[in-house]
Amino acid sequence: MSLQSVRDFFAQSGHDIPIIELDTSTATVALAAEAHGVEPGRIAKTLAFRLADERVVLVVARGDARIDNRKFKETFGKGRMLPGEDVERLTGHPVGGVCPFGLATPLPVYLDESLRDFDEVMPAAGGVHTAVRISPQRLAEVVGGEWVAVCQPVVEPA
Repeated sequence: MSLQSVRDFFAQSGHDIPIIELDTSTATVALAAEAHGVEPGRIAKTLAFRLADERVVLVVARGDARIDNRKFKETFGKGRMLPGEDVERLTGHPVGGVCPFGLATPLPVYLDESLRDFDEVMPAAGGVHTAVRISPQRLAEVVGGEWVAVCQPVVEPA
């Protein structure tokens, strides 16, 4: 059903974005990068947090980035990652397929500046075998996302 909610979201919002469906799992950044033949940074992971005021927000960041606790707190205040069962209930997507499209509950989406390191990123599409190829700017437009800087700088290997 989750993949269908993404299809429905694209159709209803008038976005012609092809969904890539694979036979192999893309449930982790490493698996997704290998399956799609891209570096891990191009995998756009979607993380769900509950803030101190009980709001839930989604943060989409490059796959190899880590949340910087200080920056996160400066931007959102205190927050903690949601447990998997809450993530699935609120987004409608299974862990490993969570994306900012076709959400079961309307949630604010924030995109970390780290995504702008790439011309194209690959967020999941509601399933552990799915993804889309999209520019970070178009991703922000499609989901009505707001840009933030909450991740640690990524040091590229020499």
